[in-house]
Amino acid sequence: MQRIPTRRLFAAALLVASVLAPTAVTSVPAVHAAAVDRHGQDDRPAGGLGPEVNARLDKAIADVRKQAGIPGVVVGLWMPGKGSYVRATGVGDTATRAPMSADSFIRIGSETKTFTVTALLELVDEHRVELDDPISTYIPGVRDGHRITLRHLAEMRSGLFPYTSDADFTRALERDPQRHFTPQELLAYGMKHRNTFEPGAQFQYSNSNLILLGLVVEKVSGHKLADVIRHRVLRPSHLRHTLFPSGPEFPEPHAHGYTQQSLSGETVDATDWNPSWAWAAGAMISDLRDLRRWAKIVATGELLSPATQAQRLKTLPTGFPGTTYGLGIFETNGWIGHNGSLPGYETVTVYLPSQKATLVVMINTDILSGGQEPSTLVARAVTQVVTPDNVYAGAVVAH
Repeated sequence: MQRIPTRRLFAAALLVASVLAPTAVTSVPAVHAAAVDRHGQDDRPAGGLGPEVNARLDKAIADVRKQAGIPGVVVGLWMPGKGSYVRATGVGDTATRAPMSADSFIRIGSETKTFTVTALLELVDEHRVELDDPISTYIPGVRDGHRITLRHLAEMRSGLFPYTSDADFTRALERDPQRHFTPQELLAYGMKHRNTFEPGAQFQYSNSNLILLGLVVEKVSGHKLADVIRHRVLRPSHLRHTLFPSGPEFPEPHAHGYTQQSLSGETVDATDWNPSWAWAAGAMISDLRDLRRWAKIVATGELLSPATQAQRLKTLPTGFPGTTYGLGIFETNGWIGHNGSLPGYETVTVYLPSQKATLVVMINTDILSGGQEPSTLVARAVTQVVTPDNVYAGAVVAH
């Protein structure tokens, strides 16, 4: 996730009363909500998942939205042989009360990591880098860099201090959310601190790891990370509505995003904040159609060799019950993928190989509820209904 970890920002909170006002549930027509994939195939029999399951899902999502004070939610669920379910509920703008739309673009936060690591693993397949290369081979000046490998970075087991936990970084971002950060500036905040543990000793979620991997991709390829991802990941995946912005640009249509990660601690609109502070770890934008397709691609390794995908899916304990982490990807009670969170937005994109099922959740707030991310609450509620043997346990988060 992409949360700025200060004590105040981790307090459980609800949105202001206007956000909690009741709103209509929009049942999105199947084709309008991308039930038909890019190859013209529709894996959904008429009637979705059936009236009873649809009703249970509607209620589960409504209950979570009310409990957590979520303005708007989009849920897409595709289960071959059983059907699909796509709903957009709530509002995409608390001022105008415009409804949430399944056609919206969304900031995907840490799901960006799956794209960055895929680009890196493609270089592994081409024998241009090796996972056990030390980061010092590519990037000088990293503390203990001769012992920290690319694998450690992708696994979140490097021991490098997370730059988002640095107080000076937090103040800088809160004072000017429109500021553009360079990767080198981001790393400098983290490098002020001693490493938190020996390389490989344990798991710690740190965006510093992904900033370094983004720089490795750039150095080895000779191209900007955004260009590498566009040409080598997005195009072959046919993801035409996914992009790596250079600044705060945000295609229409999109929902407004609401956060309390602000200087005042009050709920503010973070829609047009500059995501450069997350860069290779969390700056990208996508939509429901593309995330549906990407879920399967990344979980099954369509862009990688079987051997490299096997390395990616070799997950290790995280300390979060039910969830293990591989190379820029997690497994949570059978579901494989990643979540994303940054001020104003949260997403979950996961694939369940045992049922070839795909789940995508998109919401327009990152305000915690009872100490938990609202996207986790939605994904858990949905999977409790449709895959009770594989309930989404929750995402790994930065402390």
